[in-house]
Amino acid sequence: MATVTEIIDAFPENDSVFEILRREELLLQVPPPSAMKLWRDHALLTAVHFRQNYIPAKFAPPRDIFTGDFLRLEWQQMNNRQPFYHRNADVDEISYQVSGERTLMTELGTVELRPGDFSRIPVGVAHDNYGREEIHLLIYLHATATECGMVVGKSEPKETQFEGWAATTVLEMMTECLGAGGCDISVSMADETLLLQSANTTADRLVVQRPSPASPGIEWLFKSTYVWIGHVQLKDAIGNVYQRHRRADAIHCQISGTRILVTQRGTLELEAGDFVCIPKGTAYTSISAGVSSHIVVLTSKEVSAQGETTKEAKPNSMEFISSARIRILG
Repeated sequence: MATVTEIIDAFPENDSVFEILRREELLLQVPPPSAMKLWRDHALLTAVHFRQNYIPAKFAPPRDIFTGDFLRLEWQQMNNRQPFYHRNADVDEISYQVSGERTLMTELGTVELRPGDFSRIPVGVAHDNYGREEIHLLIYLHATATECGMVVGKSEPKETQFEGWAATTVLEMMTECLGAGGCDISVSMADETLLLQSANTTADRLVVQRPSPASPGIEWLFKSTYVWIGHVQLKDAIGNVYQRHRRADAIHCQISGTRILVTQRGTLELEAGDFVCIPKGTAYTSISAGVSSHIVVLTSKEVSAQGETTKEAKPNSMEFISSARIRILG
């Protein structure tokens, strides 16, 4: 019976971590029925899928992936400008560029975003996007989040925002409810030139972060009171170290490569575009042949999946897990 390491943490409440040794088969084993009902039955994990390749379509609002009272995770594709400048009344707005290119225009300057870029729009800052056959993820969380990753760029004031741009009178909308539709609290018209010239009156700038290429494992990029956001890169991972977040659910967004997610609630084979939420207190590990990367969103507040379920975990099989490791080890 294989022995594995389990790391138990209290993220995002505090940094406390401790390690224990486990007999893997027992860790993943569902206890036999008891004469007295002592525990709840827990369903197998499910995943939802949102594609990563752009498909031509008219502009549409972002699509919810996971939502809660303190966090909203959305998927968006664009090949145009959004039809208004947006200003959040209650939350920071974090984005991850999945594919394509996007110009982000704000009162703190303009920045070009490419695949792999993370950015954060502080609460209260007006912004607009110009996407070119692109897809990005949006994460709304209660302010304020702090950047803690590798900075690769900053916004700057620009006279011309992008080729073909001309300032005009624009619609400006302020929303609450973590940017959800139907939560506007103020709508007006605005002079786009005056709005963007605000960047000349402040030293504050948007920051662009990218995961460090020399940082295997998890690298935290944003931290707030209730939510931490990180990036994980794996290479030929055999999954002999399990993670358990005792104070947070862990949303995994598979960005590239494939990965076998082994948990106490079943085994899932993940591909790019898959999203899964691992409930707090559930031990898990990843097995990956080759290179795999995913985003982790830890949240100590409850969220629920909004997309249609596309796959369900299978009951754990030690034979399947062992075979996956043998293929990596050779």
